[in-house]
Amino acid sequence: MRVGFGALRLTGPGAWEPTPDREAARAVLRRAVDLGVTHIDTADSYGLGDNEELIAEALYPYPAELTIATKAGQSRPGRSAWVPLGRPEYLRQQAELSLRRLRVDRLDLFYLHRVDPKVPFEDQLGALRELRDEGKVAGVGLSEVTREQLAEAEKVVPITAVQNLYNWADRTHEPVVEYCTDVGTTFVPWLPVAGGRSDARLTAVAAETGATPTQVALAWLLHRSPVVLPIPGTRSPEHLAENVAAATIELTAEQVRRLA
Repeated sequence: MRVGFGALRLTGPGAWEPTPDREAARAVLRRAVDLGVTHIDTADSYGLGDNEELIAEALYPYPAELTIATKAGQSRPGRSAWVPLGRPEYLRQQAELSLRRLRVDRLDLFYLHRVDPKVPFEDQLGALRELRDEGKVAGVGLSEVTREQLAEAEKVVPITAVQNLYNWADRTHEPVVEYCTDVGTTFVPWLPVAGGRSDARLTAVAAETGATPTQVALAWLLHRSPVVLPIPGTRSPEHLAENVAAATIELTAEQVRRLA
């Protein structure tokens, strides 16, 4: 299954706000797994760790095929404030907290949530490498990086996945998608269906395929490269099923050309 699930929306909108309906949120997570989702994305800053705890409440013990990706390196001091924080001791502390909240001995995938411009990049990467060498992290990821930063990082530690903003309407990180495609690194677009859903090209292809514009936007991502793994998020079981069904939509070469 190449459509994952982003768990951010399950947590309250503010950094300290509780999940609006905890049982409904747990039900959405369980439904995602029932639908075949094998990749769930979270972060230490989503609800100040509450999002990770919610995943454990809903799914622990985890199915063997399920990957849970989490992140550290971006603090959230307020509702709309996000501040990079990449000091090595902080990244290690947050990894330990994520291990505890997710109830695991090793994190499947651990991202540097943002590169901290105040800390040498190699020091941030070194902390991730140490966690990997100690067996506390299986795979290392980076978020919102350039192609050049990715190439630099791979000299320090193997990179399993990259998570950048990318969708049908915003292709700023096209060079990173191309790089990941060339080397076989998983590319995880966040906000994979944001913007452009009312565009005439999307709606026309949706009508031709019997799908929704959102499904076509997700299907386009899946056709863009075999390394792309979108993680749409929702609190709605109905929207969840719709998003997952996008993986079954076959676009013709001509439709992909029109969308491109």
